[in-house]
Amino acid sequence: MSHDHETPAPQTLDTPPLDRRAALGTLGKFGLGVAAFGLAGSPALAAPAKDIDADVLNFALNLEYLEAAFYLAAVGRVDELRAIGGGADIRLPESLDRARGMQFKDGNVQAYVRDIAEDEFQHVKFLHAALGKAAVPRPALDLAGAFDAAGRAASGGKIRGFNPYANDLFFLHGAFIFEDVGVTAYNGAATLITNPAYLQAAAGILATEAYHAGAIRTLLFQHRYEPAAAGLYVGQVVDAISALRGKVGGGKDAGLSNAQGAVIAPTDAHGAAYHRTPREVLNIVYLAPGAHMGGFYPRGLNGNIK
Repeated sequence: MSHDHETPAPQTLDTPPLDRRAALGTLGKFGLGVAAFGLAGSPALAAPAKDIDADVLNFALNLEYLEAAFYLAAVGRVDELRAIGGGADIRLPESLDRARGMQFKDGNVQAYVRDIAEDEFQHVKFLHAALGKAAVPRPALDLAGAFDAAGRAASGGKIRGFNPYANDLFFLHGAFIFEDVGVTAYNGAATLITNPAYLQAAAGILATEAYHAGAIRTLLFQHRYEPAAAGLYVGQVVDAISALRGKVGGGKDAGLSNAQGAVIAPTDAHGAAYHRTPREVLNIVYLAPGAHMGGFYPRGLNGNIK
């Protein structure tokens, strides 16, 4: 664990004089035209950002809404998200207690999930504050039926009624669906951002998402030979999810292992993280190539990139 959210962390290289999360929660209060990413007084931020910058950041915000809802629901904090972005519906499995979250059996998994949930919530708060009035409202999110559909698609119909909140391993499978996608989405967006300051901020979030993805992959790798569902092992289910993402998302994916051993980071031939275009990302989260809504976003994303 990087730190405990309930007690202040000592100042280290990871927590410089201004606490990282406190900074994420307060930077950008003046909107995109001023010091949206904490660089007040920088000549590069004197003029409003180009439309494409706002569009790309709103695309990222849509993805962060989904990730934050997924993790916050697991730890009983999903209603905190309603304070940001409006009151669009967040559909959850009926068996999940919104106030208490899921019941973890492994304390290590619970600790990881709590940490990632806070990070994702801070990403939403940061981007929403940075965009100011230009921030898109939170779209309707489906964390129930969409997982069922994803499970069926990845397993050829063998896995039905998949609920990521049913147990620790199922949750890690659900997290695997999102984490690598977030990394490739931020990497792909790098070529679209015109303001270097916004690019640096996006790179910082990308790094955090990559840490998350590596952590989830590590936990799943440790359980890869354990039974998962429908007669399949954990590794088989993860590989099936990876294959489905690759099929609709431009390839650019990998399962838990290869000839060298574990795959902590899916990379190209140069050892660099894959990047996906917005359309390739949408194919995954909509659960259908070329779709304009559906899957985890039943009414689509909000904003100009959707």
